[in-house]
Amino acid sequence: MNLLATTSTVAVFSYALLSTVYKSVQTLYALPTDVSSLSDDVVDTDALPSVDVIVPCFNEDPRTLSACLESIANQDYAGSLRVYVVDDGSGNLDAVAPVHDTYADDQSFTFILLRKNAGKRKAQIAAIRRSSGDLVLNVDSDTILAPDVVTKLARKMQNPAIGAAMGQLTASNRNDTWLTRLIDMEYWLACNEERAAQARFGAVMCCCGPCAMYRRSALLLLLDQYETQLFRGKPSDFGEDRHLTILMLKAGFRTEYVPDAIAATVVPDSLGPYLRQQLRWARSTFRDTLLALRLLSGLDRYLTLDVVGQNLGPLLLALSLVTGLAQLALTATVPWWTCLLIALMTIIRCSVAALRARQLRFLGFSLHTLINLFLLLPMKAYALCTLSNSDWLSRKAANIPDAGEKQVVIRTPIAGPNATGASGLSGSIRRTDLSRGSSRLATSDSVCSGK
Repeated sequence: MNLLATTSTVAVFSYALLSTVYKSVQTLYALPTDVSSLSDDVVDTDALPSVDVIVPCFNEDPRTLSACLESIANQDYAGSLRVYVVDDGSGNLDAVAPVHDTYADDQSFTFILLRKNAGKRKAQIAAIRRSSGDLVLNVDSDTILAPDVVTKLARKMQNPAIGAAMGQLTASNRNDTWLTRLIDMEYWLACNEERAAQARFGAVMCCCGPCAMYRRSALLLLLDQYETQLFRGKPSDFGEDRHLTILMLKAGFRTEYVPDAIAATVVPDSLGPYLRQQLRWARSTFRDTLLALRLLSGLDRYLTLDVVGQNLGPLLLALSLVTGLAQLALTATVPWWTCLLIALMTIIRCSVAALRARQLRFLGFSLHTLINLFLLLPMKAYALCTLSNSDWLSRKAANIPDAGEKQVVIRTPIAGPNATGASGLSGSIRRTDLSRGSSRLATSDSVCSGK
């Protein structure tokens, strides 16, 4: 056996061993327990914490934004609920104006305008610093919440040791293409295997951006660190959900997963946007890995296995793939062991997922292995080599003229609650003009994911 064949075989066997141990333990810990949680307890509605829902928006499709805000307005939460919609310098203000008009008379909605595109993180912070609820729920503007999401997340947060909690994500456009079907299954696995197992130890490593709730008192302690994250001296403008989660864990708070709090979000329906999204996520994951490593000594040993499995596993798989392809190209010898083991691991994983989810469709997730091998692994290698690149990849700056300190004015009046003098303005919405250096409140005709 030549060097390439030996390397490929050793790498793939090492990958199979690590993956078997890691996935077996993960599946065991991800199984539901009979222990009741605070989210299941009956809670006195008078004691329910106040919740601020923050929705950052950037050039969002009006129909998508409308569906998102409608799902928030229809929450069955018995406590105090306020909604802050933050426009991050969008160029389609006229298009979304009718959506805002829908909530012109709803005193629980406030709309905030950022004159220039500053990024999702800045948009979130703009609302956090102007809101006052006990809990803060971050929701992407392309996400639809089930009616009981706020209630279930808030009940979980009754435990003061918990700093953050996330719900289960699904793809709202799951039936659009073969790719959206795969991504929907990928989300199920990420939530109900990875996050569910991490939650057993109160250490979910990434409370996903589309639907994540935070304790305000903890959030305010970390807000400056969150806002000023740097990588190699440059501002880090993405990966905000993972970084904020790591900061919560670093500060000593628990982070949790609530599987019955369902949020449906729009996922990429073609390979180009999907790969750009995965490249952005890979960079943020690599950036926060070192920060996460410092936490492992104080967490359960499973979390160390989790980090090793998620980072070393793909490296071993990539090594076996590269050496196997080189063997095929140079010696015309098929790396059978590599092919058979990868196929066997794929079949086992998809079969276990199909049994756990009780859905045969998960057998079709085997197609994702091909995407992972020939697209995602090379993309992750590229991400590792370009960590300093902070391009959002899917964002386009809005074409809004620089008007200095003047308010942006659009044709349709857009409103928000509690504006100064609002009682005399029928159907008007408060707008907060957050131009750089300005904190004036606008009560006139001015006007909204950073994902």
